[in-house]
Amino acid sequence: MVKKRIKSFEFALKGLVTLVRTQPNAKFHLFATICVAILAVILDVSHMEWAILSLAVGLVWTAEALNTGLEFLSDHVAPQWHELVGNAKDVAAGGVLAASVTAAVAGLLIFLPHIL
Repeated sequence: MVKKRIKSFEFALKGLVTLVRTQPNAKFHLFATICVAILAVILDVSHMEWAILSLAVGLVWTAEALNTGLEFLSDHVAPQWHELVGNAKDVAAGGVLAASVTAAVAGLLIFLPHIL
């Protein structure tokens, strides 16, 4: 049981590494995540603000990972262009955009008062 749990974490970490290595947007999200963490430390944000920032960052990473997984699977199942596969990819990408905009707004609402 413990070995299976450890193995599942290894697979999950492998997936995150694949995400960052293969997706330019994930590289940007990694850079943004590091910047958010550094800025939060510098500005000494509250525990509640850390929680909100963590949830926002996690939302973006989750959306990006699900989008990438859907793209990998779609490209394997339907290597030729198909309207429904294109629609699925567009909707998933829209989810990443929605998560990113939400995270950016949360970041602005938290960081701007500290900066100003």
